[in-house]
Amino acid sequence: MLVGGVLTGTGPRWVRADGDGCVTVADPFTGAVPSDVGRLVSGEPLSPVEPVVVVGIAQNGPRHPSPVQAWLKSPRTVVPSGVPVRLRRDAGTAVAEGEICVVIARDTAGLTAENADDYVLGLTAVNDLSSPERAVVDPRNFESKSGDGYTPLGPWIDTDADIDDVALSVDVDGAPVARTGSDELPMSIRECLAYVAGWSRLGPGDIVMTGAPHSQAPVHPGQVVTIRVAGVELVTPLV
Repeated sequence: MLVGGVLTGTGPRWVRADGDGCVTVADPFTGAVPSDVGRLVSGEPLSPVEPVVVVGIAQNGPRHPSPVQAWLKSPRTVVPSGVPVRLRRDAGTAVAEGEICVVIARDTAGLTAENADDYVLGLTAVNDLSSPERAVVDPRNFESKSGDGYTPLGPWIDTDADIDDVALSVDVDGAPVARTGSDELPMSIRECLAYVAGWSRLGPGDIVMTGAPHSQAPVHPGQVVTIRVAGVELVTPLV
């Protein structure tokens, strides 16, 4: 099922995709059922979640002293699909990074690689926009990852997606840049989640960006980036 959020005339609603429209559903985190559940609604698409914590994964591979490395990105950089993002003009070449994004369902205390899928609500698409030239003077990724709107997310969460077998594609202006997936990550999604949860507990609605397996592309103002993960298509116009 594809679930997400829309802003209706009476406020935000959780919805599921239903053909060309959307139908209200219970809150997937709390189970709270709205009075208009099952109703066909329309409205402005929202980011599928408003995370408290956004974790990125640097994929170094099993031969590196730190096989998985995690870093944090500001949740305030998250914007919905379709929202134009202004690229910084003072940070060198911008790069779009298409990534598989895991949406956490509940407190991750007890999460292991073996049971990781029990803690996952679903998968969505994320564009980890970056200014990699800033890494020369900022090895902690703060400057290179902190542009306004530099984490386009959604618009849906695919709750049926298999975290062990996820397709990922990236197009720029309709031209293919990458056709890849979870099988090309040096460390599996399960291993990434277990590593993160072993150091810092996550909670409902937090997200983990699992790395860009050969899915990066230099981008410029005026282009449109389309990222597909499982059943989710994220579109980001760049200005």
